[in-house]
Amino acid sequence: MIHLKNATYIDWKSLSFKKTDIWAEQGTDGKIYFSKPEKKVTETIDCNGMYVTRSFAVGHHHVYSALARGMDAPKKDPANFYEILKYVWWTLDKCLSPEMIEYSALTTAMACAKAGSTFVIDHHASPNAVEGSLEIIAKAFEKVGVSHLLCYEITDRDGKNIAKKGLEESRKYLEKNQGLVGLHASFTVGDKTLEDAVELMYSANSGIHVHVAEDLYDQNHCIKKYGKRVIQRLFDAGAMDSPKTILGHCLHLDKKERQIIEQSPCWVVQNMESNLNNKVGLFSGKGLGDNIMLGTDGMHSDMLKSAKAAFFAGQLSDNITYPSSYTRFRNVHKYISSNGFKGDGDNNLVVLKYDSPTDFNKNNFYGHFLFGLDSNHIQHVISDGSVIVKDRRITTVDEEAILKRSVELSKLLWKKMQS
Repeated sequence: MIHLKNATYIDWKSLSFKKTDIWAEQGTDGKIYFSKPEKKVTETIDCNGMYVTRSFAVGHHHVYSALARGMDAPKKDPANFYEILKYVWWTLDKCLSPEMIEYSALTTAMACAKAGSTFVIDHHASPNAVEGSLEIIAKAFEKVGVSHLLCYEITDRDGKNIAKKGLEESRKYLEKNQGLVGLHASFTVGDKTLEDAVELMYSANSGIHVHVAEDLYDQNHCIKKYGKRVIQRLFDAGAMDSPKTILGHCLHLDKKERQIIEQSPCWVVQNMESNLNNKVGLFSGKGLGDNIMLGTDGMHSDMLKSAKAAFFAGQLSDNITYPSSYTRFRNVHKYISSNGFKGDGDNNLVVLKYDSPTDFNKNNFYGHFLFGLDSNHIQHVISDGSVIVKDRRITTVDEEAILKRSVELSKLLWKKMQS
């Protein structure tokens, strides 16, 4: 039991503020108390002058991109989105080894934790190291203390054999773990693979996690090859029947597609910074309903940063407001809890050392959320009732040793990519 004394607690739903002591019980989906329960306290942290609230979660991440930061330019300068995938990301994922996957996951989990996120929904790809890759990521996340919902990106782009390996990796992982059935995007997934993935979704009582209309190429390919738009294809295949299904990006949609999504039980995840970086367009939540959450798409691991980007860029294209920006930021908790996934209980907390020059209260919370709070204010992080970040340092693993080895592996990866 962790005791946070002299805290100012911000209820993440009502945004009410109160001065209180907090006790967080240890274990998956544990409770928090505002009066001392009859349980042993293992650690006490003085939170005087600090704010305590629910920790954060990432709606869409890419562990496999962790070692890309600062890498050399690709052999060919990409002329469009398809070439960005071909010459950058599809080159990188083919070069990943099991150890590179492990350190990508460790560094990602550490970055997420230090940015206040204790739960990550990830979409992984490593075509030449498929088998066991999800277990590698899961174990790395658990070492750091970050809960997860993983999937492997099934695709036909590397041939039918690799697609089958992706399906089998997903099947084996889902037998013992909570997770999703990952698909890359419609334009790299043939009918048989899509059918097999949806069948696995049903048999495992899971959902599909797929990139949707991130670029117009996806829509044009679908219309040309299948005579229909991407959402219609996914809907017809049954991929959108599950409330666990996550549709990533969803930029280039027509009115009918938006209506299909709004009337479905599935979720949309917005990744504004990635969309801006790839010059593929601006997200709009108009006509998509309320099931919209936020992700980072592997650009970084900072959800406060993603929330700000969604709001600021959304002024040009979206119906996003102060309150709805926060709702999207927190909707990932609703997705996790409503689908019965474990690891995002009340005993996941973040302690903020936020010395504002102005008053901070329930009535002006949104203004501070968008224009004040950032990851530099995160002092401590509690995951499943255990302290995983204390005084801005990871407590569960040797952060310096992990980063040292990840630097070495990144150089090996970049060299492989250029060969």
